[in-house]
Amino acid sequence: MGDDCFAGFSSGDFPPGVSLRTGKVRDLVDLGDELLITVTDRISAFDRVLALIPSKGEILSRVSLWWFDATKDVCPNHTAAILSARTTVVRKAKIIPIEVVVRGYLAGSAWRDYSAGRAVSGLRLAPGMRQNQILGTPLITPCTKEASGHDEPISEADIVGRGIASADLWGQVREKALALFRRGTQVAASRGLILVDTKYEFGLLPGGGLVLADELHTPDSSRYWYSAGYEESFRAGLQPRQLDKEHFRGWLIDRGFMGDGQPPPIPDSLRQEVSLRYIEAYKAIIGKNFTKKALPFEAERKIVQRYIYRNK
Repeated sequence: MGDDCFAGFSSGDFPPGVSLRTGKVRDLVDLGDELLITVTDRISAFDRVLALIPSKGEILSRVSLWWFDATKDVCPNHTAAILSARTTVVRKAKIIPIEVVVRGYLAGSAWRDYSAGRAVSGLRLAPGMRQNQILGTPLITPCTKEASGHDEPISEADIVGRGIASADLWGQVREKALALFRRGTQVAASRGLILVDTKYEFGLLPGGGLVLADELHTPDSSRYWYSAGYEESFRAGLQPRQLDKEHFRGWLIDRGFMGDGQPPPIPDSLRQEVSLRYIEAYKAIIGKNFTKKALPFEAERKIVQRYIYRNK
């Protein structure tokens, strides 16, 4: 498959002493009070990086920035400047090591836990619920952020009990997460979409201010369904038409892979299909056709290097 995917930087791309951290999808350059975040075209599932998807990084970056702007009155975020379609300068914050997952429907891993008789992040849900059923009230089902291996579900009581966050700080996080989910739900509905569930990450600035970090309401961090046809699909016990990377996860699950062992080879046909789904997601969420603006690797590297030399 011929494409110009952006796999990411290496330490040799930057001057000595510059710290490069490589996440599952993002590359981070530490500049002291700031971070440079470059969104690559890597795709991960079940906490494993598995392939490169054309245009994915640019779409994730631009969708996040769009949502950050649309929710800045709800919660401040870490964005400081935009260098390119895939690289953003952000204010450095001390990240609270919890993925704050908010769910409006019983789907995904929550359904898998529920159907197996397990609690969902410490919550025991009512018996007799069905897959993809709307929840009466959105639920917060947090999980830990692990440096390696799988993230693990954790209850809100344990977050406070283990000292990961104080009761006061967790109360602020909880309030902001639910407010962001309400805004996301409203905006998605205006686009004919259902925001099924999503994850948020928060951090504290040096002065103590709480900010939203990482990404926001992207097809990677969120599950979207099309509103049209949801009720019919639910009544028939069918999967709603979706707009996220759950299709990729489903392809892996169908082949027996859920994070452990050797993943199956990812064919180019699937990579192209997933790319088209990301492009579809951009249009559905933003309301505009996707026009590629991402730069080739060398041009992207020069922009990042130039900023580093000016601010090092």
